Amino acid sequence: MKIRYTAPLRGELTVPGDKSISHRSVMFGALAQGRTEISRFLTGADCLSTIACFRQMGISIEQNGSDVTVQGKGLHGLSESSGILDAGNSGTTVRLMSGILAGQRFTSRITGDDSICKRPMKRIMQPLTEMGAFITSIRGNGCAPLEICPSALHGIHYQSPVASAQVKSCVLLAGLYADGKTSVTEPVVSRNHSELMLRYFGAAVSSEGTTATIAPEPVLTGQKITVPGDISSAAYFIAAALLVPGSEVLLKNVGINPTRDGMLRVCRAMGADIELLNEDSSGAEPCADLLVRSSTLHGVVIEGEIIPTLIDELPVLAVLAAFAEGTTTIRDAAELKVKESDRIAVMTDNLSRIGCDVEATDDGMIIHGGKPLHGAVIDSHRDHRVAMSFAVAALACTGETEIRDSDCVTISYPGFYDDLQMLCRQA
Repeated sequence: MKIRYTAPLRGELTVPGDKSISHRSVMFGALAQGRTEISRFLTGADCLSTIACFRQMGISIEQNGSDVTVQGKGLHGLSESSGILDAGNSGTTVRLMSGILAGQRFTSRITGDDSICKRPMKRIMQPLTEMGAFITSIRGNGCAPLEICPSALHGIHYQSPVASAQVKSCVLLAGLYADGKTSVTEPVVSRNHSELMLRYFGAAVSSEGTTATIAPEPVLTGQKITVPGDISSAAYFIAAALLVPGSEVLLKNVGINPTRDGMLRVCRAMGADIELLNEDSSGAEPCADLLVRSSTLHGVVIEGEIIPTLIDELPVLAVLAAFAEGTTTIRDAAELKVKESDRIAVMTDNLSRIGCDVEATDDGMIIHGGKPLHGAVIDSHRDHRVAMSFAVAALACTGETEIRDSDCVTISYPGFYDDLQMLCRQA
């Protein structure tokens, strides 16, 4: 894929449904009694992997575009798969499903692509083992593929060393099958989609401070779910509109959950002109339209409790920092090293290629922004968030930018390049 600046971005766009919520709507719908109807479901490869895994375990799931219907069979209605479950490139699928599989009466194996089989799974294996689960790394390296055998689970209070919604959700889902209450305490609160949606389906979930608690054996009931627009997908158009002079973009129906809105808070701290319109808190997840206008940005420090609320948006924030005046420092983000790629190494390498003064640190990066930047050949490392971040950068660089393995965006946003081109053409 080759991209160069053409025109300011103008118009309005409805970004695809939230990836985290789409995954969970299928999972919880499968564990509920009766029919769950999902609209605006994200049809990216990751979420389709979740659908495929539950179909393998006997759940009827119909998909018509972004409308999905799940015929749930209750907490104990899953059937043993005749083959290994394949999560593709989806860490969410592996980690959350491991919590569910730990409570089943049959043995399961779950794997993924080469990238998934390098990502750390000890972070879920440890708490599940403490609950009494029989979970092993088949290759003995703490990664997928995993084997999970039947066992009696016990309620625990797990002190998580990382603020991770995937770890928290895995433990809470195993807690559905435990003999008592299960709690997870994090260093800071991570995104809370699981708690909100489990409560919506009928589970007894409570939150106090950085601790989430679930009671076992609830009767979950099928629901109707409208998935809000994914703020992680909206982030690329927010960044593009901020960077390209003369741009004004309206992003419709974007989720603004406070555990996910760090992108908005940091952009505003950098001087961004972002206005929230038509705010709606009537459903489980708050939403709003975002009106974004091109802005002059300055460097900031991104650290501490805000990091879990924007961990997926840090690559595109690094791009914004490259064009902003002054220095931006990202700290407390060592989690970037164990995403689809080592995003600290990959982002600093590619930012250097376009002429940015950037240095990697153990837990983030330091970006000295404001220099003129130019097009280059970008290695995405097949990381969808890296590819989309540099598609945005290309619009503000001089010359042409080539993104290798640009098709990896289908993992989370199959129509990304078409939507970007549409906004450029409407100027």
